Amino acid sequence: MTLSTRLVETAWVDEHLEDPELLICDCRFAGTREASEAVYLAGHIPGAIHVYWLDALCTADTTVTTFLPTAAEAQRKLGALGITEGTYVVGYAEAGSPYASRLWHVLSHFGHERVALLDGGIDKWLAEGRPVRRERVPAAAAAFHPSTMNGTITAGELRRRFDDPKLRILDVRSPAEYDGSDRRAARGGHIPGALLLPWQDDLRQDGTLRSPAELRARAEALGIAPEHEVVTYCQGGVRAAHSAFALSRAGYPNVRVYDGSWAEWGNEPHLPVETAPELAAT
Repeated sequence: MTLSTRLVETAWVDEHLEDPELLICDCRFAGTREASEAVYLAGHIPGAIHVYWLDALCTADTTVTTFLPTAAEAQRKLGALGITEGTYVVGYAEAGSPYASRLWHVLSHFGHERVALLDGGIDKWLAEGRPVRRERVPAAAAAFHPSTMNGTITAGELRRRFDDPKLRILDVRSPAEYDGSDRRAARGGHIPGALLLPWQDDLRQDGTLRSPAELRARAEALGIAPEHEVVTYCQGGVRAAHSAFALSRAGYPNVRVYDGSWAEWGNEPHLPVETAPELAAT
């Protein structure tokens, strides 16, 4: 089995349901572990395991609970999901949901390149009348070996590079979060110099991802070229992962996620904040 794209169609997944190398991960999030599991058990893609992102894809070792796992945690947590070097991972959530992107981000950060997202998510799957199951699928624990860790940037590094002409900072939250009127930390606003491109703008009305050409045009409208290094951020690193995925699809090879995002930056009084009107793509 080959996986030559980071975005797969429902028909491809349906054709490969019995492939032993394929691991399908249901990443839907309904606010709590119990509610998320209930959504999973109400109907999921056959063979899919349930991945609760706050457990499997976050660290337990910091006050910012949405930080990525450490390498040691990733070895344990991703191994518990049954991911090995040869596993092809496909993550999905609802159409228009960013949570499967977090799985892509974590796996990519730790060097696992065989990971893709299901375009249109479970909604497209159901709309096409494809099969679902309602039983819990247990994960078969395996040995996961994390390698390169290059998908994130720290607050300190980001602050030191404010004057770097090669760097572009992309705020993918809502306009209200960007201008500070929707404050989800001790302070509202955005990182100085950050450009606004809400993550939902990467999606079509049906929740599928826009074409690479469309995604690139939107980034270029903000003055972001493929040769730039791009840092995305949101509140907790989930929406930012979706935008990083979209930019990678659009041909941007050097994209990282600011791991702490606004949950860290907005609560650190020594870090600068702006509340100017948004700079958005048209």
